[in-house]
Amino acid sequence: MFIKSLAAVAAVSLVATSAMAQDKSDWPSEITIGTASQGGTYFVYGNGFAGYMSEALGVNATGEVTGGPVQNVTLVETGDHLMGLVTMGPAYDAWNGKSELAPGLEHKSIRALFPMYQTPFQVVVLRSSGITSVSDLNGKRVSVGPAGGTPGTYWPQFMSAVGVNATVSYAGAADAAGQLSDGLIDAFAFAAGVPISAFAELAAQQDVVMFGLTEEESAKVLEAFPAMAPFNIAAGTYAGHDYDQPTVALWNFAIAHADMPDSLAYEVTKLALENNDRMVQIHATASETMIENWDKNSFMPFHPGAVKYYEEKGITLPDTLK
Repeated sequence: MFIKSLAAVAAVSLVATSAMAQDKSDWPSEITIGTASQGGTYFVYGNGFAGYMSEALGVNATGEVTGGPVQNVTLVETGDHLMGLVTMGPAYDAWNGKSELAPGLEHKSIRALFPMYQTPFQVVVLRSSGITSVSDLNGKRVSVGPAGGTPGTYWPQFMSAVGVNATVSYAGAADAAGQLSDGLIDAFAFAAGVPISAFAELAAQQDVVMFGLTEEESAKVLEAFPAMAPFNIAAGTYAGHDYDQPTVALWNFAIAHADMPDSLAYEVTKLALENNDRMVQIHATASETMIENWDKNSFMPFHPGAVKYYEEKGITLPDTLK
């Protein structure tokens, strides 16, 4: 009887193993995840998650430096990248054919996998500049991150909305931080999950002041950009900054091309949402990489593989998101 039971277990195990092998047979040999510039949260989160995918799923996943979400969503749409990290504002624009990178192209091949975290908008200046608010940036030299990234897209529009006319330049996070230290710019306006590594390094090395938006500035921005939401950067997030910084933020999601194999999309989503302790080791912002935040996506269909995972967990997605 024992031998028969053992044989039965072995048979089930063999079937399961074969099924797993079959599930992976259509997985790509390489997976590229679009991140953003070095010194930003996307770079850390994306490369860290790529390494975790490689380790846990047995795939060859790598993060790639890009201009950020605006470029990432188009790279996924065109199939150049299988995965990308995006903020929902630029993704919504691209979905509707209003991407500044590919105007007129409706990005209908993108699919949501899992929620990541919120991206707050924040400014850092040298204390010696005397600048303490966005309104003080009028006539100043302001770097807004890389062209095509979330901050590069929205900060010029934010400044316009609050009546600020600044000289805007574009650079990666690490480069912009260096420019601020060298006095080549007056302010570095950025957006990324906090703590932003480039900001943290500046706080450790320089006497700097950080701020978001005043109540009056926030009201104007929230009225002009409905995709934004109020956000508070907590005191103590950065060294020497023992005060809250109210601002606005956008949600981020990991996305994939619709052609990603269903079984791969399922495993990627499961990996991110069932191992939060490990995700937080990659970056602290992953504390928000939780299944209950699926509803922060209101327009992009989830990948069928991700849908399977959410439904297994008892979540009923609206038909518009399937």
